[in-house]
Amino acid sequence: MAQTVSVIVGSEDRIRLAAILGDRNRPLKHVQRVNIILLSAEWLPVLEVARRAGVSRPAVWRW
Repeated sequence: MAQTVSVIVGSEDRIRLAAILGDRNRPLKHVQRVNIILLSAEWLPVLEVARRAGVSRPAVWRW
C-alpha cells in the first residue's frame, strides 16, 4: 500500500508557491520544500514525491 501525504493548497497559495519555484535567487532548501508541498497537493505517494523532488522519504514526511 502506498503512503500518501494529503495537502490542500488553494489557488492563491499555489500561485505564490509557483513564484518561489521560479525565483532563481531563493535558497535550494526553500525551492525543495515548495516542490514537496506542490507535489503532495497532487495526492502522489510519498516515494513518488521524494523521487520527483530529489529528496529522501523522511524529508517528505517532515514537510
